[in-house]
Amino acid sequence: MRVLKHRKGEGRLSHKRHAINSERQKLVITKGDLVRVVRGDDKGREGTVMKVYPKTGRVLIEGVNIVKKHRRARGPEEVGGIIEAPAPVDASNVMLIDPKSGEPTRVKMRLDTDGTKERLGVKSGEPIPRNR
Repeated sequence: MRVLKHRKGEGRLSHKRHAINSERQKLVITKGDLVRVVRGDDKGREGTVMKVYPKTGRVLIEGVNIVKKHRRARGPEEVGGIIEAPAPVDASNVMLIDPKSGEPTRVKMRLDTDGTKERLGVKSGEPIPRNR
């Protein structure tokens, strides 16, 4: 049987495919924002954003999308059981709360006078501050 000396794709990954998978999505929602869920099982619930996942386009919201995790005790002094924890929600299913009216609003970006990007609520036109 003949031994192959060179393989077609050996030593390199398909860079194009992996570059697409690792792309980050542009999200207007940041950590600390007050948001309302507009779609899904938790529709209408409000909470603050605890973490943002830009690679997957998801956000973790306090008190929303609670799932039960079955955890095994890993050590002799550790206790196992069923733990309730929030799971990430897709960012397209949540909307920022307008600070002026208290209603969910779409967001548009504007360059401020000093050259920094600023988020504006579409309904009221008021700037939405970033809580980082």
